[in-house]
Amino acid sequence: MNMKDFSKLIKTRLTVLVVFSASISFLIGSKVANGHIDWLNWVKLIVGGFLVTAAANSFNEIIEKDLDKLMKRTMDRPIPSGKMNTGQALVLGLGMGMAGTYLLGSLNLLTGILSVFSILLYAFAYTPLKRKSPIAVFVGAIPGALPPLIGYVAAHEKIDEIALILFGIQFVWQFVHFWAIAWVLDDDYKLAGFRLLPTGNRNTGSAVITFIFAIILVPVSLLPTIYGYGGYYVGAVSLICSLIFLYQSFGLLRMQTIEAARKLMFGSFLYLPIVQLMFLFDFIGKVK
Repeated sequence: MNMKDFSKLIKTRLTVLVVFSASISFLIGSKVANGHIDWLNWVKLIVGGFLVTAAANSFNEIIEKDLDKLMKRTMDRPIPSGKMNTGQALVLGLGMGMAGTYLLGSLNLLTGILSVFSILLYAFAYTPLKRKSPIAVFVGAIPGALPPLIGYVAAHEKIDEIALILFGIQFVWQFVHFWAIAWVLDDDYKLAGFRLLPTGNRNTGSAVITFIFAIILVPVSLLPTIYGYGGYYVGAVSLICSLIFLYQSFGLLRMQTIEAARKLMFGSFLYLPIVQLMFLFDFIGKVK
């Protein structure tokens, strides 16, 4: 096994996005707690969050190893391609999971508990549900939205309104994001028996439901400003980003093509970091 195979096992790009989300929320939580940022704890969060997410992804690939062989985009992953066996992946996953949980738990108990919960829900609830029902996306959206909550709690040790707002934005965003990906990859997913689009197929129903969640995201993205935790800057940027996202969702509804879904997918990659960073900068400005 080389680093490229290890990177595929832990889904490095996804893991980095997760850690980024948690790290931004940690900085916000630090400002709420006492205005002081403990940079050592920030590093612990990043390393621990990376390890926990990598472990969850490893368990996911162990469970889906036979299904990954059936899909073009996953057949070259280390386990289905034979570059790594299940035992090796399990040892790596358990090692990363325990080390990551220890680091996050050293920040405070609630952070450690939430990290364990995220691994269990992602690997052992969401993963097996993917072949059974589109409800898997709703289940998966919970661990998918936990990183900002974990990051915030790591600094503030309390689930308050700001924590729930950070969780809520990422929770709602995920549906549009994931259904855009599912639309693009639907043919490949169905080779493994995954039914992840809202209706199970690329059709008007799936496009309508995706569009509805994009509409819901507009007011949810404005919650920082509505509740007074962010100013007009984050409100304006969030509104613009949400309306662009909504327009891209409408494009999918109108055209119902893979190309329209791909545009929405790339839009989703930009949406979340922009909104989260803007919330951070505006919040810090208000605190000062």
